[in-house]
Amino acid sequence: MFNLATTNRWFLSSKMGAFGLEVRLNNMTREKPAPVVEVSAGGFVVSKTDPTLVALMARFNRGGKLEWCIPKGHLEPNETNEQAALREVFEETGLSAEITDYLGDVSYAFNQKGKNVSKTVHVYLMNQVSGELTMEHDPNHEASELAWVKLSELINRLSHVNEKRIAQVALELIEARS
Repeated sequence: MFNLATTNRWFLSSKMGAFGLEVRLNNMTREKPAPVVEVSAGGFVVSKTDPTLVALMARFNRGGKLEWCIPKGHLEPNETNEQAALREVFEETGLSAEITDYLGDVSYAFNQKGKNVSKTVHVYLMNQVSGELTMEHDPNHEASELAWVKLSELINRLSHVNEKRIAQVALELIEARS
């Protein structure tokens, strides 16, 4: 039996309806837990041999769907956004790169294992310095596929709207340099 005296978190209400007693348990005072805040960094890497190509990776999302995205990941302790972006690009694609521009950030929220997560990804435009596309340096084996994608196909290949928006900024910068 519900005892209102022993809890101040829940409110039980009932009323008689045409089909019998309707009982509702309403959460009156429970506050949402503060979201977990995550910061990541990554970017678009332009090929050194063909400036019309950008490296992308595909990974399976939490729901099992294959999604194309930029290489990106969490910052390590005492690591700057730029250092994390370069490290993540190398780990997930095998490419060494140099940052040419800060494109901005992408922010979004999701629920993981019952926790609300608020994530910000700092995104950079980069030029390939060396390396070849490979998944052999990926310690977490997150990448399922890697590809050089034509600039003309970049927006359509990306899975996330926020990454498509920031890809447009990258495309405008690349075009301005041509």
